[in-house]
Amino acid sequence: MNKPTLLLAIMVILLVALSGLDASFSFEKDFPVDFIESDVLAFEDLVGTVEILHEKFGSLVVAMPEDAYLWRPMDGVRSVSEVYRHIAADNFFVPTLMGIAAPPETGINEDASTFRAFQERELDRDEVIETVDASFEFLSRAMQATARDLNRQITLGTSETTVGDVWIRAVVHLHEHLGQSIAYARTNEVVPPWSN
Repeated sequence: MNKPTLLLAIMVILLVALSGLDASFSFEKDFPVDFIESDVLAFEDLVGTVEILHEKFGSLVVAMPEDAYLWRPMDGVRSVSEVYRHIAADNFFVPTLMGIAAPPETGINEDASTFRAFQERELDRDEVIETVDASFEFLSRAMQATARDLNRQITLGTSETTVGDVWIRAVVHLHEHLGQSIAYARTNEVVPPWSN
């Protein structure tokens, strides 16, 4: 049983246990085989999600006025600019963990210290906008380059995982920072361009 199917089966079992359904419930009997065997998430959908994130971040970094780039909610928390630089650094760094070289001008490789160094670069607003855009273009190309290699085992830190799992983690990470960036924008009275 593949990982998505196993997770779905566990969720159904938990729902059955919590809902009080009778014991005659059977995953195989009550769900058609074609549903059980299908992919829960197509990789193309994940790549499409990154393209949507690219559009949202791209419009938000432009919508934020230059004076807001130094704003931070409190000491010890990333500024607007630092969040955007972190996102770009991660977009360049994650593919290196799977053997895809980042653009040489980033200085990023699979060593985490290069990721941290990139985040510390002093960039003006226009450079941040350009860097965020370039990082998403690179991330999308890197994802597409691994489309037939999603089950390849890799080591992430001290644990074994797969290429596909790392992409899922990367997309979740981007969504976390999109939420953060929306909160930063609204606090600075900037309405995200795609919302009301």
